[in-house]
Amino acid sequence: MTNIGNMYGPNFTFLGVPACDLERPETYKGADVVIVGAPIDSGTSHRSGAKFGPQAIRMGDYLPHDGERPHLTLRIDGLKALKVFDAGDLFMPPGNLEESLKVLKAATEKISRAGAIAVVLGGDHSIA
Repeated sequence: MTNIGNMYGPNFTFLGVPACDLERPETYKGADVVIVGAPIDSGTSHRSGAKFGPQAIRMGDYLPHDGERPHLTLRIDGLKALKVFDAGDLFMPPGNLEESLKVLKAATEKISRAGAIAVVLGGDHSIA
């Protein structure tokens, strides 16, 4: 379950949450949520490019915030109420959908065994 970083520039985390390493459980000990990117587009039927989705989502709002982001109905700020970490993107074997899904399954099982909820940033519709 190798984590891959950005080829250019710094590694951004989702909304500036702390980074963690799935190979080092102590880096996400006590986490409520662990975010993981699944840069995969092997299941795309026409246009490739979905593999860039996880980093695009992170870069859409990469600066840490001091302000609150409460849920409009619940009035709870999930990033303050929960312990959230970002494990970065997993390495997905290019062109091998079956192996990529095995990598993703292993990662989400590891997160679940640690007592956290896995939030997956995709990727194509094969992981939905």
